[in-house]
Amino acid sequence: MVVVYAFHNADGGFTLHNFSYLPGYLPIFGRSFRLAFLSTVVCLVLGYPMAYLMSRLSASKQSLCMMLIMLPTWINFLLRTYAWMSILENNGFINQFFRSIGLISFLQSHFGYSLDYIPLINTQGAIVLGMVYNFLPFMVLPIYTVLIKLDRKLIEAAQDLGAPTHLVFRRVIFPLSIPGVISGITMVFVPSVSTFVISQMLGSGKNLLVGDLIDLQFMGGAYNPHLGSAIALVMIILIFICMWIMNKFDDGSSEEGGLLL
Repeated sequence: MVVVYAFHNADGGFTLHNFSYLPGYLPIFGRSFRLAFLSTVVCLVLGYPMAYLMSRLSASKQSLCMMLIMLPTWINFLLRTYAWMSILENNGFINQFFRSIGLISFLQSHFGYSLDYIPLINTQGAIVLGMVYNFLPFMVLPIYTVLIKLDRKLIEAAQDLGAPTHLVFRRVIFPLSIPGVISGITMVFVPSVSTFVISQMLGSGKNLLVGDLIDLQFMGGAYNPHLGSAIALVMIILIFICMWIMNKFDDGSSEEGGLLL
């Protein structure tokens, strides 16, 4: 249906005119991919150590950590994002904390800061924070699944050969965990680059992403399902290209495996 609408006009005739609007939306595409990439990197930086530490715990503690990581996902996605609106707003918990420790007063007296709050909501940083909070479990779980299945004999062999801990991690553990890393990157990047709820609630429409643009064409005031389908089709193609590139990295890492020296 998306393909049909993308290549037809309102009268039902075949056209490529819908795609002629896309160059004007390149900044929005760029912003979407940039924020999705940033949130994916943050999730990887936070998620890999979490998964690694979990994999080294006892079975009972692993189950407890898994429950704590999955617990927020049991709450509705909209409610989780709405909670961050309350935390980040100008009179929210974080700004109240800043006032209580005198940070706002310090900025006003020493740097001429004119506001009585620090703008946190309706920023690109808030959008990235929302993405990281909602999608971090999808980075942790695949990496953790790979790490707990690693052959401990390989690690012990590297240690017996005199390899220090950091070298064992860099040459054995991390290369063998690449499939989980690739899966986590895919599971975080794809929903991040196409989200519209997070950007609307934490960005207040001031930082449009591709998901917002598509939503406007189908549900908003700029109703044009044919243009929306063209944008969605291009987005799908770009996502498939990114996934293909990730799979190529995954195939290469699977063939090489870990190295002991």
